[in-house]
Amino acid sequence: MEKGTALLVMDMQMGIINSFPDGEMVIGTIAKAIQAARRKGIPVMYVRLNFRPGAPDISMNNKSFSTGIKELWAKTNPAEFEKIHPDLAPVEGDIIVTKKRISAFTGSDLELVLRSMGIQHLVLSGFATSGVVLSTLREAADKDYVLTVLEDGCADRDPEVHRVLTTKIFPRQANVVTVEEWSK
Repeated sequence: MEKGTALLVMDMQMGIINSFPDGEMVIGTIAKAIQAARRKGIPVMYVRLNFRPGAPDISMNNKSFSTGIKELWAKTNPAEFEKIHPDLAPVEGDIIVTKKRISAFTGSDLELVLRSMGIQHLVLSGFATSGVVLSTLREAADKDYVLTVLEDGCADRDPEVHRVLTTKIFPRQANVVTVEEWSK
């Protein structure tokens, strides 16, 4: 077991995946990362976005949430919105964290769980590279976590944004590797 490491599978829920034109494209790759984590004894933590009925926790001051996310959430059955993709489904012992904003830390108990488990190294995957992955990476770096980003375990609506983040921005604060490289 790689002590002190956790794989974060972020925003891989049906309500978000279905909003991406090519939402299914990294499911198989992330499934391989999950299998590798379990083989290595690394905890798998799922981070999902969800809100209270009527979404009173979405501020009108938050541009991306008050329009795009709130509309997406309102159009989807809440149980379906938060459901993790069946090909990536959690198993007994996996941890599910619910957040209220883009970063996996904001509005969740993720940091409490990580500290309680002695986790100091986060391996990041999910949708979108310019959303949850970027925000979580920045906040986790400020909290002094060791970081790895699974380059092909992330996706973005804009492939060029994904490329710039994974080749120019993320390497300043994280190791960026493929799922195959990380799985060895």
